[in-house]
Amino acid sequence: MTPEEMRLLYEYNSWANHRLLDACAALTPEQFTRDLRSSFPSVRDTLTHIMGAEWIWDERFHGRFQATRPTGAQFPALADLRARWLTVEADLLQFVNGLTPADLARVHEFPNPNGDRQSLPLWQALQHLVNHGSYHRGQVTAFLRQLGAQGVALDLIRFYRERAAAAGA
Repeated sequence: MTPEEMRLLYEYNSWANHRLLDACAALTPEQFTRDLRSSFPSVRDTLTHIMGAEWIWDERFHGRFQATRPTGAQFPALADLRARWLTVEADLLQFVNGLTPADLARVHEFPNPNGDRQSLPLWQALQHLVNHGSYHRGQVTAFLRQLGAQGVALDLIRFYRERAAAAGA
C-alpha cells in the first residue's frame, strides 16, 4: 500500500465517521444512550469505542501508551463526543498525511492493553484501524434503524463515487 492509498483510505474513514455522526444527530438523548444489548450497550458507547480506538492507535503511532480508553459516560451528548473526535481525527490525519513508503513498511512495536509488547508492519495497523471502524459503524447504522431513525450508507464505493462526482463538478 502506498502513502497516497493510505491517505485516501483515511479520507474515507473521516467521511464515514462524519456521515454517521450527522445521522446520529436525529436521535433523542434517550435514544442516544438507550441500552440496545449489543457489543457496546448504546449508540453513544459504540461511537465512543470507535473514537477511543482511533485515539489509542494514534497514541501508539506516536510512541505513547494509554492504559485506559474513553468511556461513554464522558460524553453526555453527541456534541461532546463529536468535539473530542474532531481533535483525534485531526491528529490522526496529520500523522497519515506525513507517511512515507519507508514509514508504512517499518515494523511498529507497541504495548497491548495488558502492557505486553506486540509488533506488526505499520501499514497493517493503519488498515486494521479503518476496518475496525467500518465494523462498528455498521453496528451503529443497524442501531439507527432499530431506533426508528434513518440509516446511512457508508460503503467505500459510495465515498469513491461522491469523490469522483465532486471532482467532475
